[in-house]
Amino acid sequence: MKKLIFFLATLLVIPLSITAQNLEEIDFISPFNNGLSAIQKDGKWAFINTEGEMIIDYRSDLVVTSFGENDYPIFNSDRCLIVNKEDDISYYGYIDKTGKTILKPQYLNATNFENGLAIILKLHKNRLGQNDVLDKSMIDYSYSELAINTNGDTIHYLSEKPTHITLSKDYAKSPPKIKTKFISEELIATKNKNNKWSIKKI
Repeated sequence: MKKLIFFLATLLVIPLSITAQNLEEIDFISPFNNGLSAIQKDGKWAFINTEGEMIIDYRSDLVVTSFGENDYPIFNSDRCLIVNKEDDISYYGYIDKTGKTILKPQYLNATNFENGLAIILKLHKNRLGQNDVLDKSMIDYSYSELAINTNGDTIHYLSEKPTHITLSKDYAKSPPKIKTKFISEELIATKNKNNKWSIKKI
């Protein structure tokens, strides 16, 4: 019986000691947002709650946002941006507060959520035919600018037509720019080719 009590007590102590070790030698601590604070250590980011408990362990795929002099990842609407590279092309997605991937990295660019909506660049693959000489499919790539909810459902179409893109590391060295931003819950602003803004209601 004593051995069982000792074993159970050890199980309770070990997680606490591991958490305490992980919360030492921290390089940066962000302000709380959406109930969580981002902490950085050795180039990786994690999240803690208001009790100081680590909710999401250190990882390297979280996307940082610039806030004045500091850059750090944030949660908004219970979602945080992540990024994954395939063939040197960046794809963006979202995790929830448990660290689970809710929307897998698939967007060419994406914003943090705000009031339950985020703006993303959705990739389209159009098969044009088969190249018999190279024995490979001929695919045309384009993307559309959309507003999605936290489940990934399209709420607003923000671009009039898809934009063509050459999906290659030589041509797509950085993510295409998002041209639209929310300026209120009902208004968006879109930048044109001349870097001028237009405002419309959605």
